[in-house]
Amino acid sequence: MKLETLKFDNVFNIQDKNRRILVTKNLSPGKAFFKERLFNVDDIEYREFNPTRSKLAASIVKKISFMPIKKDEKILYLGASHGYTPSFVSDIIGDNGLVFCLDFAPRVVRDLYMICEERKNMIPILADANKPETYKDRISNVNIIFQDIAQKIQVEILFKNLIFLNPKGYVVIAIKSRSIDVTQNPRKIFREVEEKLSSRLKIIDKRELDPFERDHILFVCQKK
Repeated sequence: MKLETLKFDNVFNIQDKNRRILVTKNLSPGKAFFKERLFNVDDIEYREFNPTRSKLAASIVKKISFMPIKKDEKILYLGASHGYTPSFVSDIIGDNGLVFCLDFAPRVVRDLYMICEERKNMIPILADANKPETYKDRISNVNIIFQDIAQKIQVEILFKNLIFLNPKGYVVIAIKSRSIDVTQNPRKIFREVEEKLSSRLKIIDKRELDPFERDHILFVCQKK
């Protein structure tokens, strides 16, 4: 197996026969939280980062030009769910980074807690992202907000949480068009979302996530 270094911290491709496999350097060697494949290259362990399970991974495979999530960063992750993508964010930011992992569903947060017990750079929070006043005392300001919330008001939820974002901080937001309006053409929805985002943020890059995630787009933005 051959390891290919990418331009993003702790994210690599492994060339395995005729396949390229996206991986991160495993912060918890020997542990696969989601039955992902583990690879050992030169005595370093890597985890398979599946673009069909993660919009962040899909955007990297789709060659997003800039990704602010990097070593030592502090991040607020809205819509952490069971913790699949947050666990890879944890790999990327490393021991000196920190990711606040927020979700409102008690059942999935129980699963998230189990991962956070193994990762000192992950903090689970059971809360509603639409009500930042309920968790403002449990987090500190961050350099990045990552949002993956499939709701009609997902942009409005993001704007409410910009109070936690440092000046010139970054936003990475995944948009599911069908959650906003199932009757409209997805690209029309994407254009409308981009216009809304542009009112508060500078758009740096965007990628539609087909074929990995149908009718999804991911924006990378910076606070004005």
